[in-house]
Amino acid sequence: MSLIIFLVVGLIAGAVASYILGRQQDLLINLLIGIIGAVVGGLLAGLLGLGAYNVIGEIIIATIGAIICILVWQRIR
Repeated sequence: MSLIIFLVVGLIAGAVASYILGRQQDLLINLLIGIIGAVVGGLLAGLLGLGAYNVIGEIIIATIGAIICILVWQRIR
């Protein structure tokens, strides 16, 4: 996946995760959450034997990872 597509997927995933959890955040924070969520979601999907074969699947996996990251961050803080 190219860097630009990875950043766009991360931005969308971060924004969707923030919207689902009812958080209002800046664009940069959503991007960071989405990128971290994409990595976490990709690792978890790989462990479960799942894969994303198109951009929609990548966004879904990244969003799930971003939601997990936000929930863990809220528990730590």
